Amino acid sequence: MELLDKLAANLEALADKNLIRKRRTVETPCGPRVTVEGRELLAFCSNDYLGLAAHPAVTAALKEGTDLYGAGSGASHLISGHSRAHALLEERLAEFVGSSLVEVRALYFSTGYMANLAAITALAAGDKDTEIFSEALNHASLIDGARLARTTVKVYPHADVEALDELLGTSRAVNKIVVTDSVFSMDGNLAPLPALLALCEKHGAWLVVDDAHGFGTLGTNGSGALEHFGLRSPYLVYIGTLGKAAGVGGAFVAAHATVIETLVQRARPYIFTTAAPPALAHALLTSLDIIAGAEGRERRSHLAGLVAQWHDGLQLTGWRALPSQTAIQPVVIGANDATMAAAAALYQRGIWVGGIRPPTVPADSARLRVTLSAGHTAADVARLIDAVNEVNAEINTHMERSRDGT
Repeated sequence: MELLDKLAANLEALADKNLIRKRRTVETPCGPRVTVEGRELLAFCSNDYLGLAAHPAVTAALKEGTDLYGAGSGASHLISGHSRAHALLEERLAEFVGSSLVEVRALYFSTGYMANLAAITALAAGDKDTEIFSEALNHASLIDGARLARTTVKVYPHADVEALDELLGTSRAVNKIVVTDSVFSMDGNLAPLPALLALCEKHGAWLVVDDAHGFGTLGTNGSGALEHFGLRSPYLVYIGTLGKAAGVGGAFVAAHATVIETLVQRARPYIFTTAAPPALAHALLTSLDIIAGAEGRERRSHLAGLVAQWHDGLQLTGWRALPSQTAIQPVVIGANDATMAAAAALYQRGIWVGGIRPPTVPADSARLRVTLSAGHTAADVARLIDAVNEVNAEINTHMERSRDGT
């Protein structure tokens, strides 16, 4: 079949560039130590930043949720799938992030991808008088949301406030939407949100913030990047993910009540999908209690200590550890083959770190994406540091010998 042959040729082309992705089957709960295809590994590749995915209180709440609400919701939210658990979670989320927003309401989604698609497309509403201004390093879901909005999209350079100011200043659109990640998932750095919000208020634009990697980890109370920067504005549309630091699943959009009602009425990813199982929403109420309480503060403090330990211990030659103060700690290597060789060498040592290649990151910037968790110990991170330093030295030596022909 010519159609299959074409697909096979495309896969071969990916393989030639060392861009084939492979899955590994995990046999144990998400955590610092996992069993993968019969082998125990120390994992530094999940987004379970606070170590809540297998927290006893959260898993007990999930079990309780199934007893209360069953396994599934049975329908979309606007038919019969909106349960009491969903309603309680949305009320709690609005309260949790409400200090940063005006007349706040929250809306729960099955995934962060769906929440981003919903927020952008509903705000744009297919209006030809809309322009979207998208950060160059935005997550794929934000990029796809802008594409699906079927309107003009302008991309501004990473963290370039002056460039965005110029784009907004020359725009004649009535409806302007600035879209950005808060914590960039492959670099670990923070967007200049205070400056971005000032621009949006100056030019009359929405600021849509995807806080997938900040919710739960940033801010004194863990309510995310807006709390971290002390921001408050009716121009803000906030998206938080609940399958990372919160440890369960789904996501939410929080904004002015009029914005949320617009999503309920217009957002196709919300209207035309079955609601997430109510038991997940019930478990998330416990996750939020942990994040906002003393235990959450202790976990964030411990995570900050691990980040400092990581930076203090690295001794790299040729590779570059990015200056992130978040749980995401990339080590840029450059070449695809060297990056995958490094990931494989760590795996052989019993340490699981993801190797990230284009198109997820720009060409020639392939990297190890180390993610730290409050579930890790200082001894775990010390073992990781030693292994990364060793692999760095080994690969550099191998490359030097290859160049010398020895």
